[in-house]
Amino acid sequence: NIFNSSAVLASPETSTDMNFERIEAIIAHEYFHNWTGNRITCRDWFQLCLKEGLTVYRDSQFTSDMRSAAVKRIGDVIDLRARQFPEDQGPLAHPVRPESFQEINNFYTATVYEKGAEVIGMLKLLVGDAAYSKALDLYFDRHDGQACTIEDWLQVFEDTTGRDLGQFKRWYSQAGTPQLSVTESWDHGTLTLHFKQHTPASAATADPQPYVLPIAVGLIGQDGDEVHETTVLEMTQAEQSFVFDDLGTRPVASVLRGFSAPVVLTQDLSDADRAHLLAHDTDPFNRWEQGRMLAYGSLLGMIREGKAPNKDWLAGIRAVIGDETLDPAYRALMLGLPSQSDLARALSEAGDTPDPDIIYAATEATRAAMADAFADLLPTLYRRHTVDAPFEPNAKQAGKRALSNAALSLLTRNDDGVLAQEQYDAADNMTQQLSALANLVRAGRGNKAVEAFEAQWKADRLVMDKWFGLQVMEADPEDAHEVVETLTKHPDFNWKNPNRFRAVLGAFAAHHAGFHHASGAGYRLLADWLIQLDPVNPQTTARMCTAFQTWKRYDTDRQDMIKAELDRILSQPGLSRDTTEMLTRIRGA
Repeated sequence: NIFNSSAVLASPETSTDMNFERIEAIIAHEYFHNWTGNRITCRDWFQLCLKEGLTVYRDSQFTSDMRSAAVKRIGDVIDLRARQFPEDQGPLAHPVRPESFQEINNFYTATVYEKGAEVIGMLKLLVGDAAYSKALDLYFDRHDGQACTIEDWLQVFEDTTGRDLGQFKRWYSQAGTPQLSVTESWDHGTLTLHFKQHTPASAATADPQPYVLPIAVGLIGQDGDEVHETTVLEMTQAEQSFVFDDLGTRPVASVLRGFSAPVVLTQDLSDADRAHLLAHDTDPFNRWEQGRMLAYGSLLGMIREGKAPNKDWLAGIRAVIGDETLDPAYRALMLGLPSQSDLARALSEAGDTPDPDIIYAATEATRAAMADAFADLLPTLYRRHTVDAPFEPNAKQAGKRALSNAALSLLTRNDDGVLAQEQYDAADNMTQQLSALANLVRAGRGNKAVEAFEAQWKADRLVMDKWFGLQVMEADPEDAHEVVETLTKHPDFNWKNPNRFRAVLGAFAAHHAGFHHASGAGYRLLADWLIQLDPVNPQTTARMCTAFQTWKRYDTDRQDMIKAELDRILSQPGLSRDTTEMLTRIRGA
């Protein structure tokens, strides 16, 4: 990060709100390493999560304090599901503390970092804030100047709380994401929640044993009031039930509040119950989660059966985004949809073969339906939350810009980009300029703006990274690989610069329908560039190989084309140890 200018340099003219937040978090992370990583360091590489998971947790707490805790938590979960869950569910699965490695660079992973941070959060939730603080003080006192292990870390919690953390230690030694299901029974004022946990076997863990799961639960009454505040249930068995007595009418259970454990939750809720929680849940994460689950149901119905978007979900989201008592940044998140890759995962887990083209079409149709359903509300949201004051990269202004730009993305679908052009012309900061440019490109009116943006910023490499990446992300799936090929021939495309390589090829790998085009052109294009990059930068090459890790989700033709490209890369003479290890694990799935 010292040598990556994107992690330290920012100005309102050249950096977006997200850039400012990321830099703030990175500087905090590296600063916190003074204690959790430097003053107390790792005995060996197998203990990498001792410093990285703990320090990610600390920097997340910092960002939550500096900005919105609810928005930060939701963002962390989105990232965990997008990056770490696929690791856990695929050929790259490994424990938070790996037991072996060929190349340690390949274990700077989302599992070590993000899941490692989730484990710290669960530990704090189980022992409580005061006990966590006391244990941390003892850790710094006892081990300052030492090189330590996970056992040393857990021992301070056992010594300060008297708890036996033997079972909890499985979070460090087992791979895989637990599948948690909950069913209910109701009998004359008594609600019983029945939980089952199961973790699928993997190459890394053949027979996973039950975890300790902290499950935060609240109960919402039929009138919308909270009838039972958050209680943390501690699940230790494969199956376990918990009872709530003395209830008047049957409430709706708000389960896994705050995403209290990194699991995949299956809860048998009707759309009406989910809409009730969307309207009334006092836990901001679960309120967002119920909106997301309704969006899932709507999109999967469109994909599988050609249904229209769910009107009750649209009505629920409309009510939330129009509520001026809520944080604008939170309302902007409510306008988001599950990613296309996440929809492919859901379909695959249900036994369906995902079709990237159909997923893309359903997502686009849903956004069009949102633009129509909120048409009368969007102009007000846009105007009310457009910031007229001088740019400040603080949470208040950033939240308002996030909501106004979320509204703009829907407005652009019906006004042919007129408002986006006005914003582009008037923009005095990168957040507004880049958002307007993205909407113009999406509306098919971006050619002049793309040229103007390049002329304005061609001397600034960090801004030009944004220019390259935006064109890939907003490309039509049919043209995406051609857009990438054109950009790689641009005079300013320097493939040896990791930021520039990721801006183009990384964005392409994340373009679900474009990368997985039925022709296989996307697979061939990325493989060509990975072969070229590996001798120069094996670390970036190996990490980019994760684009192929979910290959078994797709149809036989796509699987065969991906296997052919993996074999072609693996056959290259002199292939690095980093890339060989990564691709061998992916290919061997």
